[in-house]
Amino acid sequence: MFKRSLSDIERTPFFVDWGNGTSHRLLTEQDGMGFTVCHTVVKAGSQSLLEYRNHLEACYCIAGEGEVEDMSGNVFPIKPGDIYVLDEHDRHYLRGGASTDLILVSVFNPPLKGTERHRLNGEQGSAY
Repeated sequence: MFKRSLSDIERTPFFVDWGNGTSHRLLTEQDGMGFTVCHTVVKAGSQSLLEYRNHLEACYCIAGEGEVEDMSGNVFPIKPGDIYVLDEHDRHYLRGGASTDLILVSVFNPPLKGTERHRLNGEQGSAY
């Protein structure tokens, strides 16, 4: 058994500023659990085009607000208590709230190495 806190992660390479927010990778591949758990903050007013080609992801909102949009144009507002699931490696837009950060618990399967970073500077968005 072990315990970690957000402050523990902030002093390691598993604290990732991904451009439009941050991710504390609380559990990673090296922990041997078979999945990753992250505390993810999506900055207010931001928009990111994302795709996880090698991972499935579920995100549970614990605070703030935002939205996720699929590539068919379906927009899903996200608020505390909501979960969204990318069960088909779905390419999507993730947006922070107009004036509020979106705070999520993100779970990835298979697990992340923990140091992956989004590259948000291209038209194709970021994928890993």
